[in-house]
Amino acid sequence: MDRKIILYVLVAAALGFTGIMMLMPEERGDGQVRLPWVVSVDSQGRTQVFGFTVAETTLTDIRAVFGEEGKINLFSHEERKDRFSVEAYFEQVYLGGLRADFVITVGAEQAELEAMYERGLRISQLGSGGKKVELAPADIDTLAKIPIRAITYLPWKSLDAEILRNRFGQPDEMLTEETGVTHWLYPDKGMDIGLDKDGGVVIQYVNPAHFQALIAPLREGSRQSEPTKSGLPKNR
Repeated sequence: MDRKIILYVLVAAALGFTGIMMLMPEERGDGQVRLPWVVSVDSQGRTQVFGFTVAETTLTDIRAVFGEEGKINLFSHEERKDRFSVEAYFEQVYLGGLRADFVITVGAEQAELEAMYERGLRISQLGSGGKKVELAPADIDTLAKIPIRAITYLPWKSLDAEILRNRFGQPDEMLTEETGVTHWLYPDKGMDIGLDKDGGVVIQYVNPAHFQALIAPLREGSRQSEPTKSGLPKNR
């Protein structure tokens, strides 16, 4: 091949690689380890993950790390004990080189959320029977200063049981829903990993003190499993 042609190919490849690198998200260089399996509990019993602390970190803190505002909505479910909840959804966030969506639950009190519900700008009916409320800007600003209650992590990459076991360790307990989703439970860390048959994963983090309340609905209509020596569930 002519040397000029080789040179042109190499230059084009270099430019192409540079273009790809420019499109890739920039990792934050703040020294924090922000991986889903690096989970600890501090002296006050609060779960720490992604550099955040449940019941201490605020939505404002998370926005600063993610570099975006997120989509915030209030939800109302008449049949639930805690009727109201507020979630902030962050799409395609890169942390530790991994891409995932995040749902952050804000720890506001029910009375405060009920007042925000009444001030809502727009109410949409959900297929589940609940309602989604678009909040007033002033209420969004208030919520951004309140500590978070839970973190839900939705990785884009499919995972399997072996990967979960290697990264997160053996769970204390497993529960399998009628839908086939198996939950790997780590109560001491406040972590619940839901794994479906196709490798889809949802990980929830709460403080250990609130873990039993988190999984209470799972115990209704689910079957308990016990880990075998291979780490995979053995249904009873």
